[in-house]
Amino acid sequence: MASEGTSRLRQFLTARRLLSAVAVFVLGSLLGVGMFTFGYAKGYSYLFDDPTACVNCHVMRPQYEGWLKSGHGKVATCNDCHAPHSNIVAKYVSKGINGFNHGLGMTTGNHPDNIQIKPMNVRIAEEGCLHCHAGITSQMRATRVGMPPRNTTQSCLACHKNVGHL
Repeated sequence: MASEGTSRLRQFLTARRLLSAVAVFVLGSLLGVGMFTFGYAKGYSYLFDDPTACVNCHVMRPQYEGWLKSGHGKVATCNDCHAPHSNIVAKYVSKGINGFNHGLGMTTGNHPDNIQIKPMNVRIAEEGCLHCHAGITSQMRATRVGMPPRNTTQSCLACHKNVGHL
């Protein structure tokens, strides 16, 4: 009987080692591919505030060139408008979400030809406008008639959506 129990224990340990080896291989492969992709796509460049990082992807070239020609091109970086100002954690969480979504879209080819800003990024851009221009906007926020109470202020982007990119 002892040998039957020992045999089952050996089978269990062998199966467990095999599963562990497969798990290590799969996780290692995912980590390796992720690190390669991060390096190949120059993902590290997005950790900083250099606007040239935005043109790592060719579809952003028109936005980058429009920003260079705009008034904001002399005084603001992409992150001034497209990353939260509340705290550094929010900034990098936003950058991570956007980076993942952009990478996924580019890798799968599942992205629109005409770049569309997502609702989360509209909110962040709006906060960016108010952060930099609080001195002139605090007294002039127009109200939208007939809107629910939480949506009574007009969005800066409703009138100035192309100000940063011409």
